[in-house]
Amino acid sequence: MAGIRRRELIKTATVGGVALSLGGAQGLLVANEEVRAQEAPLRVASWPNRQLLDLLKIEHPLIQAPMGLHTSPAMPVAVGRAGGLGSFPCSTFTAAQLRDLGRKLLAQTDRPLNLNFFCHVTKRNPALEAAWLKRLAPYYTELEVNPPAALVSARPPFDAEMCDAVVELKPRVVSFHFGLPEATLVDRLKAAGCVIFSSATTVAEARWLEERGVDAVIAQGLEAGGHRGMFLTTELASQLGTLALVPQVVDAVKIPVIAAGGIADGRGIVAAFALGAAGVQMGTAYLQCPEATISPYERAALKSAKDNLTMVSNVLTGRPARVFVNRIVRELGPLAADAPSFPLGTPALAPLVSKAESQSSADFTGMYGGQAAALGRELACGELTSVLAKEALERIRTLYRAS
Repeated sequence: MAGIRRRELIKTATVGGVALSLGGAQGLLVANEEVRAQEAPLRVASWPNRQLLDLLKIEHPLIQAPMGLHTSPAMPVAVGRAGGLGSFPCSTFTAAQLRDLGRKLLAQTDRPLNLNFFCHVTKRNPALEAAWLKRLAPYYTELEVNPPAALVSARPPFDAEMCDAVVELKPRVVSFHFGLPEATLVDRLKAAGCVIFSSATTVAEARWLEERGVDAVIAQGLEAGGHRGMFLTTELASQLGTLALVPQVVDAVKIPVIAAGGIADGRGIVAAFALGAAGVQMGTAYLQCPEATISPYERAALKSAKDNLTMVSNVLTGRPARVFVNRIVRELGPLAADAPSFPLGTPALAPLVSKAESQSSADFTGMYGGQAAALGRELACGELTSVLAKEALERIRTLYRAS
């Protein structure tokens, strides 16, 4: 029955008037396209699934992924003005820093905003950590740098103090990676009026999240760039691709499902809706935007990206993440059984990253990207959001007319 509903989505929505208005289409062709997209978001009569639109009161069911340290404050603001949902990563902030930046960010927009946090558990193992530093010793010697005296985490998990700050800010959406914080914190966020999202990499994880009150689940396929959101299992082989994962999650839960992984243009967006998704989350697609705070090495990797240049590796941070392959991934990975617990791999590599980059080398730099990196475009965030919406809606209209 669920499969039949998915097949009817496109036809039903287009009959309701999915096609772009003439004025909206012409507006995308003018020279000052980005400004127009921000000032007057593309208006449409309907999308194939309105669950996410109705929940968030946004024009387009397109979410810019948080993307760790690669997102500037300007990015979610621009995406929101163009009608999508902008996201900002907060996992490296203290509560005081979050309050300060959050107020400034929310003051720039009246559109819904997503603040994202990690829910990881760092398992300290001094013997394992010492062994990892010993394994890196030849690199420290080669680059003539000192190893860190100790591995210190710069990514505290979401806790009560951080929850206090978020409740004060009251963003429309609070999203999590690696599961959820304790139930009392989730309850506090919901009581403050926040919508809760979290990532799932398996059907079991999606059910677990629904049972604990999330309002929408992000079904993250293996193609996605960055860290796997897995939390009920550490077995990477259990991860499905987006095409297989999304429809199974849609059939398993009653809440809206957001597809993520390998989606970078209108074709991917339409495919996600055909599978039953209520929206899509895209990260790598936005990395070539000028608002993305990425290194010149990653920008160069994205510009020359091909479908076979990324790999899932844990040697950069201690947790599996899809990255562009470089020297450290090739020589120690891609998956190392003796890597320290996330995020302790990052400080272990920090001296090497700094020294190598000073010599114009990305041998040790974490460069995150998904399998659809080659489909990326160098457009401003607001313009890209509008172009993606236009592409998807025109393809939906074309498919309906051909049926």
